Amino acid sequence: MIYCFLADGFEELEAIAPIDILRRAQVDVVTVGVTGEVINGRHGIKVTADCTIDSIELTDELEGIILPGGLPGATNLEESSKVQKAIDFAVQNEKLVCAICAAPQILGHKGLLKGREAIAYPGFEKELEGASISSNYVAVDGNFITAKGAGVATDFGLEIAAALKGREVSDEIRAAIQCK
Repeated sequence: MIYCFLADGFEELEAIAPIDILRRAQVDVVTVGVTGEVINGRHGIKVTADCTIDSIELTDELEGIILPGGLPGATNLEESSKVQKAIDFAVQNEKLVCAICAAPQILGHKGLLKGREAIAYPGFEKELEGASISSNYVAVDGNFITAKGAGVATDFGLEIAAALKGREVSDEIRAAIQCK
């Protein structure tokens, strides 16, 4: 199971594309409303979360977390003590930690990217404290997957699928959706 955390101001494509890709890969993705049950995306798209953050459980069933970007979405995620607790749990238990656009700054501020290859939206690289800034649009380093922004949200989702289900499954989905 993967938790995808949604907070008001999230970048819709950065959440929906990975959710879609992972569900195609038969991964159980649970959308978690951080700022309520109905979350307002950055571009006015409202999403009803599967659950709110108050009802999540951090157990061995959790395979990873996704932190979509967008502003103020990423800021709202970072300000949530419960999101911070979920990040800590994922790191301590070697689960996937996936962040895109502005959200990798959350990991940088926590010092989690030191010595790792990572990427974020242009201008946010300075927030990735101690990271080796990748020249790729999506960077995979161990159990951390980071990406630049909305334009690579599908590739971000495909990398998460590859980490969970294998490259073959990811490549099959890429071909099925006609993605380069």
